Parts: sequence; C-alpha cells; structure tokens
Amino acid sequence: MADHADVIIVGAGLAGLVAAAELAEAGKKTVIVDQEPEQSLGGQAFWSFGGLFLVDSPEQRRMRIHDSHDLALEDWLGTAAFDRPEDHWPRKWAEAYVGFAAGEKRSWLTQRGLKFFPVVGWAERGGGNAIGHGNSVPRFHITWGTGPGVLEPFVQRVREAEKSGLIRFKFRHRVNELTRTGAIVDGVRGDILQPSAVERGHKSSRDISGDFELHAQAVIVASGGIGANHQLVRENWPQRLGAAPRRMITGVPDHVDGRMLAITETAGGSIINRDRMWHYVEGIKNWAPIWTDHAIRILPGPSSLWLDARGKRLPVPLYPGFDTLGTLSHIMSTGFDYSWFILTRKIIQKEFALSGSEQNPDLTGKSWRQVLGRATSGIPGPVKAFMEKGEDFIVEADLSTLVARMNALAGGEPLLELAKVEREIRARDRQLDNPFSKDMQITALRGARAYLGDKLIRTAKPHKMLDPANGPLIAVRLNILTRKTLGGLQTDLDSRVLGTDGQPVVGLYAIGEAAGFGGGGVHGYAALEGTFLGGCIFSGRSAGRAAAVAVA
Repeated sequence: MADHADVIIVGAGLAGLVAAAELAEAGKKTVIVDQEPEQSLGGQAFWSFGGLFLVDSPEQRRMRIHDSHDLALEDWLGTAAFDRPEDHWPRKWAEAYVGFAAGEKRSWLTQRGLKFFPVVGWAERGGGNAIGHGNSVPRFHITWGTGPGVLEPFVQRVREAEKSGLIRFKFRHRVNELTRTGAIVDGVRGDILQPSAVERGHKSSRDISGDFELHAQAVIVASGGIGANHQLVRENWPQRLGAAPRRMITGVPDHVDGRMLAITETAGGSIINRDRMWHYVEGIKNWAPIWTDHAIRILPGPSSLWLDARGKRLPVPLYPGFDTLGTLSHIMSTGFDYSWFILTRKIIQKEFALSGSEQNPDLTGKSWRQVLGRATSGIPGPVKAFMEKGEDFIVEADLSTLVARMNALAGGEPLLELAKVEREIRARDRQLDNPFSKDMQITALRGARAYLGDKLIRTAKPHKMLDPANGPLIAVRLNILTRKTLGGLQTDLDSRVLGTDGQPVVGLYAIGEAAGFGGGGVHGYAALEGTFLGGCIFSGRSAGRAAAVAVA
C-alpha cells in the first residue's frame, strides 16, 4: 500500500474501527493513524461499561418492559430539547439513530458476535414529566464482555483486513494538519512520535522522532472529544450549568485532548454546540489510577440520601440515577463542586456498581460464576476495595463519627452540622412507617422495585438508615467527573463534515465523539445513556459506507 490509500482514518477507537471494517468489506484500502501506541487500540471504548441503548429488544420483553420506537423518540427529543437553528442535522441524526436502535441495531450487532446481559438497566430515569428528560423504561443493555466485548468483533474484522492488505495501522502518528488540494481534503500531515511501551490507558510521551504525510481520496476524523483537556472543558463550559468546577477529576485517558477538532476546523469544518457536554456528578478518585486524575463513576441505585456540601438534601427529582445534568447544575449553584451520598451496608451491597470494564471483572471476563457470586456474596469486590482504599469513602457505625470524618475530608471549616444531617435522615426514616409517603424519593424507589430487574439486583428493600441492623453507615464524597463532548463537527447523515456555509467539505468525514456522536450533537443538551458507544457505531458505519461509495 506504500503510504497512500483510498481512505485515511484519524483515530483507532471504536468509531474508527467500525468505519474501517465497513471500508474493508467494500474492498477499500485504508490507513488508520493514531497518536497512541498499538496497545491502546480501541481507545476509550475499552474502558467503558459496554452499555448500549436498544428499543423493544428481546431482553426488554423478557423483563416485561413495553417499549416502542415512538416512546423512545419522545424520550430522546424531550431530553435533547433541540432549540437552535444549527440543530437541523443533530435532530435528523437523532431520528435516524432511534430508528436504528428500534430496528436493525441489535440484529446487526449480534450477527457480528455481540451478546447482552439479560437484565436491562434503567439509567437517566428523569422524574420530571412524561415529555421531559429521561428514559420512560429501562433501555441500558450491558454488553457481555463490557467495553472489550463491544470492540472485539470490530478489532477482529480490522485485523483480518490488515492481514489481507486492505488496512494498515500507523500508531504513534500524530496529525497536525489536514492537507488540501483546492477545496478537497486529500490527506494528513504530522509528527511521528517516539515508540512507547506504556500499558493501555497510561499517559504516553509526546517526544518526536520524525514527520509524515499521507494522501487519500477521503479522510475520516475519529479522534474523540475533549474530556481529558480541562482547559478546553472550562473554555466551553455552559453558563446554564453555573460556574465551571474549581476541581474536576477525569473519566477518560490523557490522550482525549481535542486536538483534532481545531485542526479539522482549520481545514474548513464547522463545529457546533461547543457548550453541550456530559459530565458526571458521582465521580470518585481511583485508588489505583491509570491516567491523570483517574476517576471512576458510581452507577447508583435510587436509595442513597444525596446531600450538598452543607448537608442540605438535593431537591426533587434529583435522586441517584435520575438526572445527571440537572444535578450538576444544582450542585454548582451551591457554591461547591462536590456533594455527598449517605447510605447503609444494605444499600451499597445491592445498589452500587462502578462504571468501566476494569471495575466489573465478572462481566468483562464473561464469567457467569462470578456474576452469580456478585449477586449472592454481599458487597461486590471492586466496591469493597474502594470502601477500604478509596479516599472518598467513609465507613462508621455511628452518625456523629461519620459526620466528623466527612468534615475532616472536606477540609476547612466544619461544613456539615450533625444535628442538621441527623434531622434529614430521621425525617426520611419516618416516612417508611407506612406503605405510602410524602417523600418523593421513597415513592420513586418503591416504584423502581415494581420493575423486576431493579427488584432483583439494583434496588435495596426500603429500610431505615439509622437502624444499627442495617449498618454500618457509609458516606461517599462525590466529585465532578469529566467525560463526554456532546457537540462537535457538524455532519450530514453520510457523516460528511459541513462547512460554515452548510455545504460538505469534499473528502472530509467525522464520526463518534468528534462529531457529537452524529450531526454535531445528536444528544442535544442531554443524553439517555447507552448512547455514546452506539453513536460511535452508528456514525462509524455511516461514514464507512458513504466513503466507500465516494471513493469508488
């Protein structure tokens, strides 16, 4: 292949691999360039929990969930709240993606070898009203094998195409420029970085050993977002979410730096919705970090009591697992960039999961024996390790000692008053004396247990927190965790990058997070979860197929 190809893909993450697999199936020659070493093949997706948004699936029907395309589209549009002129293509992408999720998505993936955990998760429950934010029903399908399981069939296909000469990898190649001949993008130019032997996810060097230039009929940008670049996150932070946090921890590896967005913009691409982003509020510092400020997200069930830095309970409907950005906005309005969960042993052993492939060895390793062990052996091992070693966890038998240690961890003045915290918990506990309640969180968790999946493995039986039989008590400091870019390069339904005039930049495509997962922001203002990996797959497939036709 020398140094030329039909198509160049910038980025060897999930979106890029899907596009490459489609191009190989069409018999096109592709070069994949990536600034990271080969051991990081697959990018961020490797570290993910592997959740995929599906509609009216066999897994849902077995769990007695009644879902439909119309309900899912109503949920998506109510959540996205598209309201800008530039939302034309994001809305088109949203409509197409929901159709994909309710149509061929599952069969297309299972034909490629993906399998799904039988219990469907209920993420982003909303809690406002029927046409507002949130999933009306559980739609979060966990891939058997988590993130590595999502990647596996595409890595396999791309490696097979590599053996046949259709695909060539160029790792440690950092793109600095998209080249053009007239108005047509026809290649990339950049630095060859020194080889790196760091393990997957670890920060690699940026020492330069040479330069390179490659040419092709089309270039697909699949370089990801800005989550590890806190400077860019702060520059684009939306006013509607309050002031940017003074302290953030990082949910993605260091290489998620956003460099290619500005490079593609210089080549004529239009970036829209820069202020739309998706950061979590349940972040904890990883006690065994891999990348800089490595954060893990708690995937909480609905029972934990959520307090702000001063000990005031978060308002309705900001309960664990209900409204990520609504909660983020509220927390930032308090003047602090952290909050607290207070819970019990009974809650943590049933309701706490940790996001990420490395925190779920049973699912990642495809071990049913370990999965059954998780369900029957008390607190999951990875969660227990954080309880014992994580700096954000406090475990105590009595509330007064717990609150004192919470204040010590926060530092500075005593922020929490024991009497105030105790009043919140006792008032909550009293609401359990009857099968009805004015406490909407109690009502919500009872409603959650009406869903079989939650009752079996995700929601603890309602109980009083201050009853010693349910202890010890646990407090968790929750930090802001950077994660996803919801805006990005504007694209049409063929993933062609559009210029500021609204017309395609000839030869240029963008996919995955670099394109806001489609169109420059398929999620609008907020996401329904399980939609990021799926957006990479859908946009990568679209670009691969369109580019294969274009370079014929």
